[in-house]
Amino acid sequence: MISITEWQKIGVGTTGFGIFFILFGMFLYFDSVLLAFGNLLFLTGLSLIIGLRKTFSFFFQRHKLKGTSFFLGGVVIVLLRWPLLGMFLETYGFFNLFKGFFSVAFDFLGNTSNIPFLSVLFRRLQGTSSMV
Repeated sequence: MISITEWQKIGVGTTGFGIFFILFGMFLYFDSVLLAFGNLLFLTGLSLIIGLRKTFSFFFQRHKLKGTSFFLGGVVIVLLRWPLLGMFLETYGFFNLFKGFFSVAFDFLGNTSNIPFLSVLFRRLQGTSSMV
């Protein structure tokens, strides 16, 4: 059984609040203060969850430097109160950083039809053709 430390629990909460503030900042027409606060909380939470050494080794791998530079550059641009440009840069960097993870996630979603409850739900949803 994997034990979760108190710092990791705090990190999960901090990351969750970071994502909330980022989404809330986007809903409020790219409010730069909320986006900047969300970025700082997200990065702090990530560091608390996996540790500083693993965070640095993840972001600064040679093949991920392009994504890291766009992501962290976007964070800096948001902090400098250019939220729209910063979020575009962050999004591009995020997709470059996590492009290896997306194939695993989509593969998992493709295998959800093997789970009994979800397969019944998917079959029921396929029968409805209403777009409303």
